[in-house]
Parts: sequence; C-alpha cells; structure tokens
Amino acid sequence: MKLSETFFKYRSYTPLPFVMIMLLYNNSNVWSLISGFAVAVLGEFIRLWGVSWAGSETRSTGNVGGTYLIVDGPFGHVRNPLYVGNILMYTGIGIMSFALFPYLQLAGLLFFSIQYHLIVTEEEEYLRKTFTKQYEDYTANVPRFFPKLTSYKVSKIERPEFSWKEGFKSETRTLQAFGFIIITLIIIWYWRRL
Repeated sequence: MKLSETFFKYRSYTPLPFVMIMLLYNNSNVWSLISGFAVAVLGEFIRLWGVSWAGSETRSTGNVGGTYLIVDGPFGHVRNPLYVGNILMYTGIGIMSFALFPYLQLAGLLFFSIQYHLIVTEEEEYLRKTFTKQYEDYTANVPRFFPKLTSYKVSKIERPEFSWKEGFKSETRTLQAFGFIIITLIIIWYWRRL
C-alpha cells in the first residue's frame, strides 16, 4: 500500500496524537481560546459547506473515488475545501490549547500539509482519469489549497443537490469530536483558574 493510500485510509485518526499532546500540555488563556475558536469555527464552516455539496462520499475510507466532479460552493474557490477546513480546525484548536506554542501548531501544520498533499495527489489521479477534460479545465481555474475570491462557473457538469441537512448528517461525527475537544479545552482552562 502506498503512503498516500495509508494516509487516505486513516486520515480520521492522524489528528489523535496532536489532540492528546494538546490536552496534556494545555496552557490556554482567554485570548488563545477566543482567537483559536474563531479559526476553528471558520474551518468547520468551510467543511460543512463542502460536505453539503459533496455529500457522504467524503466519508469514504476505502478507495479514492467519487460520483461527481464537485465545482460549486467552496469547491468553486478551492479544489480541496474539506482539507483546508481541517487544517484551519486543527490550527484553531492548537491555538486554543496554547500547548507548546508555537512549536506544536507549526508541527501540526507541517504534518497535515504533507499528509493532505499526498492524499490530494492520489485523489487528483482518480479525478483526472474519470473526468478528463472537465477536470483539466477545473484545475486550470481553481487553486489546490489557497482559495481565490471569485468562484469558478461552468454549466455543463452534472451536479449533486446542495443540502445543509445532508451536510449536517454527514458531518455529525466531526461536529461531535469538535464540540468535545472545544468543551474539554474550556473546562481545563476554567478548572486551572480555580
């Protein structure tokens, strides 16, 4: 199994060591909690917006694949909004914890940037083979990781239906984990102040 396939398969678990370190070395203050929370919520919003377009296919841990070439919503601004959202969430939670600041946050940013680069390379290979010319046009107009302000517009691509309801349903596990970690960081901060 290639490294990119391994990262793809276990991508839901790779944040766990960072979360454990954040909880063990938590050094939160009111400003780290507020600023980190804002960054993390932005990341989760981008993820939720993305899965509301892409649906539950984003939860696959088997082979890389997908039914549609998604070019609407956040995908019109950046090709990998879910990974951008993840990086913002992890960075925001890292700022909230203020654990080993800034070294842990920089290590996390570096690790997840490498992980997502490898995963995206695998996904793009599939998309290039499956959607050929449409995907080539898309990659020529939409950046991989750094969003552009204007949205890509194309009319001749079959699209899934946008659904906040399905987005929330697909994002349930992430929202639960996100809420648990945020509440835990706040409780630890509050408890240390007593």
